[in-house]
Amino acid sequence: MRLARVGAPGAERPCVVESDDWAIDVSQLVRDFDPEFFFSRGLDLLRAQQSTLDTLPRVSLNTERLGSVVSRPSQIIGIGLNYHSHADEVGLDAPAEPVVFNKAPNSLSGPCDDLLIPWGSAYTDWEVELAVVIGKRARYVGDEEDVLPYIAGYCVANDVSERSFQLEHGGQWVKGKSSETFCPLGPWLVTPDELGDASGLDLYLDVNGVRMQESTTSHMIFPVAAIVRYLSRFMALEPGDVILTGTPSGVGHGQRPAQYLREGDVVELGVSGLGRQRQLCRGAGR
Repeated sequence: MRLARVGAPGAERPCVVESDDWAIDVSQLVRDFDPEFFFSRGLDLLRAQQSTLDTLPRVSLNTERLGSVVSRPSQIIGIGLNYHSHADEVGLDAPAEPVVFNKAPNSLSGPCDDLLIPWGSAYTDWEVELAVVIGKRARYVGDEEDVLPYIAGYCVANDVSERSFQLEHGGQWVKGKSSETFCPLGPWLVTPDELGDASGLDLYLDVNGVRMQESTTSHMIFPVAAIVRYLSRFMALEPGDVILTGTPSGVGHGQRPAQYLREGDVVELGVSGLGRQRQLCRGAGR
């Protein structure tokens, strides 16, 4: 099953995707794809209502805006330096344990919304990533083989980062990760039974038509199951929580010379089986 949220900001409607062009509006059945939806086993409800789905209104995915696939999770957790190639390009050793940071939940945006470069920024950067959405509360997960039932699905994310905010102002990375629109998520959430194995997905990212990042999730240092199990030791993962699993080499900060986003730039990215994103960069103002 593929899920999408369609409509203007703040008025998105939950939909089940039929094809790349059409989706079914399921707002008569569920309020939203929010933490309560996942907590109350909303995916099972939708699967059980297949005959009802056939009678519900259709929505064109070509003419309406797509929102973030999840509405306001309790937390967005990022994993840093999770590809050897990315650690190498920024001159750091590969970590012995996952590097964990947070992004503000209100950094979420739609997959094709404008990317707002923060006021005073000169170092806004891109990061294509596989995102994982938690489907049920996970705490102290015993083995990696036990992780799959905790996963609601997978989607594309751009872990947009402002490098001076992240690295030059002290404290945690969260300051460089949390500006508005810094977490485009979507276009849709794909459930594990439809996607299959998430360990061999191709990722790419282009800036102004030039390929900057290209890799596969098989190159992750810590795979999805290891990440979820590890995080569950230190925090309870709640339904609807989003985990960004790291980016491969090719970020702007790793270029020689470094390259960053400017107003008018276009970022396009995707993950195989999970769809594509496109963002136009513009200044956020004050």
